[in-house]
Amino acid sequence: MDHRLIIKDIKSGKFEKIYFLHGEEPLFIDEITDALIANAMEVHERDFNQVVIYGKDAEALSLISELKGYPMMGARKLVILKEAQDFKAMDDLDAYFEAPSDTTVFVVNYKYKTYDSRKKLIKSAAKKGLVFKSDKVKDYLLGDWIQTYIKSAGYGITSKAAMLLVEFLGNDLSRIVNEVEKLSILLEKGTTINDIHIEENIGISKDYNVFELTNSLGVRDFPKAMKIVDYFDHNPKATSIVVVTATIFKFFSQLMRIHFLSNKSKEAVATALKVHPFVAGELLNASKVFDPKKIAANIAILHEIDLRSKGVGNTGAFSEGDLMKEMVYRLLH
Repeated sequence: MDHRLIIKDIKSGKFEKIYFLHGEEPLFIDEITDALIANAMEVHERDFNQVVIYGKDAEALSLISELKGYPMMGARKLVILKEAQDFKAMDDLDAYFEAPSDTTVFVVNYKYKTYDSRKKLIKSAAKKGLVFKSDKVKDYLLGDWIQTYIKSAGYGITSKAAMLLVEFLGNDLSRIVNEVEKLSILLEKGTTINDIHIEENIGISKDYNVFELTNSLGVRDFPKAMKIVDYFDHNPKATSIVVVTATIFKFFSQLMRIHFLSNKSKEAVATALKVHPFVAGELLNASKVFDPKKIAANIAILHEIDLRSKGVGNTGAFSEGDLMKEMVYRLLH
């Protein structure tokens, strides 16, 4: 079930006795929990009927006693077990999960990993309440997720700006949301966020980043590529050679795959490579610049540079900047 549907039910006043929220993506777990805190009871009832317990401090008997207690001057209690992955006595809650209190909403925040679905406890939770598995957004869907999220916040975003956020913030949805919230303070509703907004307000350079480096390689723009790696050399916090070689390796691997696709339309490439259509268009153009033979040679170069950056076979005192400059030269010549 989509976490937004769960939140919609909560806001409409439909509450389950148990919310077992588990999985690798913490953002969706937090959003469901925040919705319950905001809607399960009035603000003045929270002092008496809202209890937050942390897994590492929890004891099974006292937790069960709290769960079975009656609400004071309210319709229900809200008990939240945070960091439940640190709770060592989860199996001791089996009996409660089979017969939960009618007046308690019990929220289990089991973050950063998935609970064993074979266990009796989670089956009871699904029968008597709601189980939500919070999966990470796939990397190739992050751009679409960002665009959907920003649209829901009342803004638009260009494809390039979305890709910049993906590249520099990675699959950290909480960080992405925090950065978008910062932008929302500065920009009027309805604004289309572009790469200039990203550079000025988030600190990601629109010109000197790995995304632009692969673009410059894709059009064989040697001077621009060298300027970017020189920037990396003088600004070590911008990125690292490990990230650069991994990103460029992925880039050339994608180009190789395109050469062997029977259907080379932008839509077909986007589907086959699981990338945003904007990225698919850039890759298609680059595939016309590099033939399979040169791509294979470049992949071998990247493998060599990666090993040398880790101290394997690097016979001289080469810095990361030196290696990146050598890499760019060899990739384009």
